[in-house]
Amino acid sequence: MNPHAVLDRAHALACAYLAEVASRHVGGRPTQAALHAALGGALPQGPADPVRVLEQLARAADPGIVATAGPRYFGFVTGGAVPVAVAADWLASAWDQNGALYVMAPAVAVLEDVVAGWVVELLGLPRGSSVGLVTGCHMANFTCLAAARHEVLRRVGWDVEADGLQRAPRVAVYVGEEVHVSAVGALRMLGLGARELVRVPVDDQGRMRADALAGAMADARGPAIVCAQVGNVNTGASDPIARIVDLARARGAWVHVDGAFGLWAAAVPELRDQVAGVERADSWATDAHKWLNVPYDSGLAIVRDPAPHRAAMGLRAAYLQRGDDEERAGMDWVPESSRRARVLPLYALLRTLGAGGVAGLVRRTCALARRMAAALAAEPGVTVLNDVVLNQVLVRFAAADGRAEDVTPQVVARVQAEGTCWAGGTVWQGRQAMRISVSNWSTTEADIDRSAAAILGCHRAARA
Repeated sequence: MNPHAVLDRAHALACAYLAEVASRHVGGRPTQAALHAALGGALPQGPADPVRVLEQLARAADPGIVATAGPRYFGFVTGGAVPVAVAADWLASAWDQNGALYVMAPAVAVLEDVVAGWVVELLGLPRGSSVGLVTGCHMANFTCLAAARHEVLRRVGWDVEADGLQRAPRVAVYVGEEVHVSAVGALRMLGLGARELVRVPVDDQGRMRADALAGAMADARGPAIVCAQVGNVNTGASDPIARIVDLARARGAWVHVDGAFGLWAAAVPELRDQVAGVERADSWATDAHKWLNVPYDSGLAIVRDPAPHRAAMGLRAAYLQRGDDEERAGMDWVPESSRRARVLPLYALLRTLGAGGVAGLVRRTCALARRMAAALAAEPGVTVLNDVVLNQVLVRFAAADGRAEDVTPQVVARVQAEGTCWAGGTVWQGRQAMRISVSNWSTTEADIDRSAAAILGCHRAARA
């Protein structure tokens, strides 16, 4: 086997895909059965030529590859991947480094420290905060909430890492009614069950109501965690963090912020008021894939005080030998031991764009979201349901007789089938809606205009 021939062919196939991603049908087209037939079959019993394997894989998978990297994919707050970040991700695979310990990957260990400092500075968070590089925001929430669980129980004399939860004091957890499912999932994995959560009412944009939180916490005692949110997945709105922190501090509670995409608003001067007070929280979870447009596997778990972070995540064993000066090891801050050098794409992106480039990326996609909202709202029978404060647009489509429920799901289905762009459906405060997220670095005003026209065409067809 010639390794260079295999890598060269993979490079050519990847570049061919990226060259046409902006013009292809955005959604997946084949049935699941068709993909199984093309990609499956009996387990091979002998070797095959690796170049032919790659070519067959690319050919058979192509109809089921969704153009999430393209400029008109507006689903699930999914960014694309800036070319330099893709290239650095290729290096991560080629170098095949394990970021657990310095001795295993010295350059990766240093890069993680560098990127940790850059991210904390970029977001205006407290200097010295610890940062773990995890797979995505789900595991970032898990990591931060594990640190929170450790600390609030430590304050009442309980060592949860040693003694577990079965006899531990009850931890009260407060979340907004619009809490993201990943935060709930993280709490479930930590033994803080979904049914036990205190769900706090929200306003018409999905923001936790501080007055309702105050009422919920008024008579409570014992260890407590408040899960706030910046960047509601439907509206983009952020909880009133400053007021929430004030209430939590008075109660002795830990404040965790789920900021999967909305936390990056802190990097843009004119958007910082959206997340005012966020730097006063105790921990923050975000995902660089969503708005910084690096490849997947780039979550960030950030904790103000490194001690509970390390206590919750750190592992020790005789064979995991560290140098005398190696106080910080990558595996101290994440739920994993062996892991790829996921820091490389983020380092390459931050080195390439700088703080100004990151702010420009966030600023531009917010402006494009407002452009999309304006184009859609100008059409009779179309209602934008949210204040477009970041990059989310929430839309309702009325039928000819004014009944939105009859036509919004049809418009979503038509848009996905038509293929000019892709947007998903959701239910917002009891009503069907289309959710549009503008997150991709390569999206242009022309892409927005073309997509808005296609969406409106689908709406007219549904009304007819």
